[in-house]
Amino acid sequence: MNKKERLVAAIENGTVIDHIPADKTFQVASLLKLHELSSQVTIGLNFRSKKLGRKGIIKVENKFFTDDEISQLSVVAHKVVLSIIRDYEVIEKKTVNLPDHLVGIVRCNNPKCITNNEPMKTHFTIVDKNAPHPELRCRYCDKVQDIDKVQLI
Repeated sequence: MNKKERLVAAIENGTVIDHIPADKTFQVASLLKLHELSSQVTIGLNFRSKKLGRKGIIKVENKFFTDDEISQLSVVAHKVVLSIIRDYEVIEKKTVNLPDHLVGIVRCNNPKCITNNEPMKTHFTIVDKNAPHPELRCRYCDKVQDIDKVQLI
């Protein structure tokens, strides 16, 4: 194999999600409901990465993700890189960062929180976005929880 050959085939149009922590790759695929798409999806796992050691990559043909989907993605795998592809060329590349607030994306792990007992959206503030494992603070009960232990809604 030529060293310049790609390990994963190029796509004509769509989105590439790169630099996914290897252990989060299938969680990202599930979160984005990639199994429900009729377009081609390629999932690569355990590629070598200088930044992560091992990483995952997902290529989704003819799919461009919404801001809401990207916000959900940021909870599971912050700092992934999204590349928007058109005619086999990268037209936009961006690192997915946690927003300052997460609304209606994750559950509060406090069973007494009003969001678990009334029909209302959760609302969290990110305590420190740059921490390796950021924490979320519930707007309603003030409980702080580790982002790696939250449950998506």
